[in-house]
Amino acid sequence: MKIAEVRTHLLEHKLDVAFESASMRFDRRAHILVEIVCDDGTTGWGECLGPARPNAAVVQAYANWLIGENPLETEKIWARLYNALRDQGQRGLAVTALSGIDIALWDIKGKHFGVPVSILLGGRFRESIKAYATGSFKRDGVDRVEDNATDVARYWKEGFHATKIKIGFGVEEDLRVVRAARDAVGSEMRIMVDANHGYDVVEAVRFGQAAAELNLDWFEEPVVPEQLAAYREVRARQPIPVAGGETWHSRWGMREPVETRCVDILQPDLAGVGGFTEAKRVADLAALHGIRVVPHVWGTAVHIAAALQFMAAMVPSPVRVNPIEPILEFDRTDNPFRQAIVNTPIEHVNGVVTIPNGPGLGIEINRDALAEFKMKDA
Repeated sequence: MKIAEVRTHLLEHKLDVAFESASMRFDRRAHILVEIVCDDGTTGWGECLGPARPNAAVVQAYANWLIGENPLETEKIWARLYNALRDQGQRGLAVTALSGIDIALWDIKGKHFGVPVSILLGGRFRESIKAYATGSFKRDGVDRVEDNATDVARYWKEGFHATKIKIGFGVEEDLRVVRAARDAVGSEMRIMVDANHGYDVVEAVRFGQAAAELNLDWFEEPVVPEQLAAYREVRARQPIPVAGGETWHSRWGMREPVETRCVDILQPDLAGVGGFTEAKRVADLAALHGIRVVPHVWGTAVHIAAALQFMAAMVPSPVRVNPIEPILEFDRTDNPFRQAIVNTPIEHVNGVVTIPNGPGLGIEINRDALAEFKMKDA
């Protein structure tokens, strides 16, 4: 079996109502899928985190080193592709594009051997996983405090045990938003906050100290990812556990944040950190240093399926009778093609998601949906 073709699928949908985080505005949803086709007809699917068109360009550049290779040699291919562009980037697009390719190769490997990727990663410790709802962005034309409280109350009613709220728009306004959300659901629902690196150290510390009474599970990306000393200062000067890592790509990008304890919770993204091949290394690195891992997830059902396969194989803590279980980030914002691109949508039931048990990622792609949501001029 040899790789015969590498394809990219650019998907897009214009939103009726735009929304934004502290670092990015979304007036449309745009994502990229990677399809790798083998000479025996076996096809694997992956997804890249980040801007769709630039990722597609890098994936196609990597294709020059992929055609004719054995897709089962995932470690060998990973090293070859990383080395090919290491002089131009040890993180960013060079690694996010590689991530989509690596996920697709593991999908092929699972299909070839007739088992889920989680089995190839070492085994399934769980068949389902609790999800937390990600939403609560700043939407155009609405009162943010009331809008977020309504969202959070709806997630709680739908059965989600936890939710994540976007902050980073100003300390006082953010505190009003989070307090209203806590009032809407009471003390039982877990609440996390994500500043999307919208604060500086002074603001992050002030928010964390003021929000301590609200019983928040974690404070995600309080400052820009390059400023590791700032991460450590925020962690030291306020009481909420600090999370981050979706933009620290590869084991090399994760090494210093882990070894210097910038975070309490590490958030590698399968579609950004380097795919399954690298995510396993990162999880082992975190475990070595006693840091929790909760993968970041943002994208389509391909990305969700990859995260689920990885989380199925995450090793429970060996020192606890009742180990801390990972939880799945489950995007609730507007994206009509997120689940439409697979024949069997990956949805939650009362806040719990079943992990697919079919070969590879355990999903089948709906090509009609790929055509329906194809990006213009792609």
